[in-house]
Amino acid sequence: MVNRLITSTIKQKFFRGKAIIVVGPRQVGKTTLLKMLANEYDRKVLVWNCDEPDVRRKLTDPTSTMLGNETAGYDIVFIDEAQRVQNIGITLKLLIDNYPGKQVVVTGSSAIELSNSINEPLTGRKYEYVLFPFSVEELVKENGIQEERRLLERRLIYGAYPEVVNNPGEERETLTNLVSSYLYKDIFAFQDVRKPEIIEQLLQALALQVGSEVSFNELGRLLGLNSVTVQRYIDLLEKSYVIFHLRSFSRNVRSELKKSRKFYFCDNGVRNALIGDYKPLALRTDTGALWENYLISERMKHNAYNAFYGKSYFWRTQQQQEVDYIEDYDGVLHAYEFKWSGTKQPRLTDTFMKNYPDHTFKVVNRDNYLDFIKGV
Repeated sequence: MVNRLITSTIKQKFFRGKAIIVVGPRQVGKTTLLKMLANEYDRKVLVWNCDEPDVRRKLTDPTSTMLGNETAGYDIVFIDEAQRVQNIGITLKLLIDNYPGKQVVVTGSSAIELSNSINEPLTGRKYEYVLFPFSVEELVKENGIQEERRLLERRLIYGAYPEVVNNPGEERETLTNLVSSYLYKDIFAFQDVRKPEIIEQLLQALALQVGSEVSFNELGRLLGLNSVTVQRYIDLLEKSYVIFHLRSFSRNVRSELKKSRKFYFCDNGVRNALIGDYKPLALRTDTGALWENYLISERMKHNAYNAFYGKSYFWRTQQQQEVDYIEDYDGVLHAYEFKWSGTKQPRLTDTFMKNYPDHTFKVVNRDNYLDFIKGV
């Protein structure tokens, strides 16, 4: 059982009179996390699994009296797959307001539905966290640094979904099942997506553009959609934690790209499954893109789990001067270049150094990547 980094953070928020909400992609271990938390407390725990029809009926428009009767004698109430309950936000508000001594912990695979249901009713009444596929930090603690270094190529190709990591030899079957609509079926349930195959085609197009700026107009022409629809679908995919984006950094240089975006996948294995490419790195032409996606997604997990309050960007000018990744915090820009291979030592361009003198710079390679991912 891989210990999740977010566990200690969540436990610190217990019994403060607020609900704890845990969202994230499907199949990343939210239910397992609930069970681990339940086993760590010497208190009476009530678990409601909202996949069960009778539980959904019970939690749909209940009275505060009924909730009090159902939770009597329990200190902790776990509600799993809460997005399946209509008006779950009002139910949670009643439970929290009327029984503040109980700790309510809620999980949901569909951030789209759950967020829409709980944001207004639970204003000021919740702590919210995202659980991702295993992070390299979690796997290093489980397997050790040396073993994870040995498994680096496997992580770049197959990713780190729990079922993938825990069932070596079955990676392709697991990932194929994951991306065959299951990963993003919440979009189909919540939104009017008349041609579900368009979502997969859009993801395939994004998979082939990892590390490059994305044009909504070009994607629209490729898919036969207008740019507004493309943006709507991409927004839904981000809210389902399939992809995420970086904006271009721009402050005072005329030639900087100011409105560009790059999109990355929360998991390398999902990206490769979408294009059906599991070749070893020695036979690939996209190793640089895989390396960039891996590093940025792992850094994203680290920042999410460690309350990072800065902002993340890439930087590029019209003359193709670029920086792979920038973090802006404490009044300083921290710039990074990612290098998988090669002996040439990259350096920042004169344009960047002249216009942003308050900066640090590091090259991230196979020797020091664990330091970058862990925020060292």
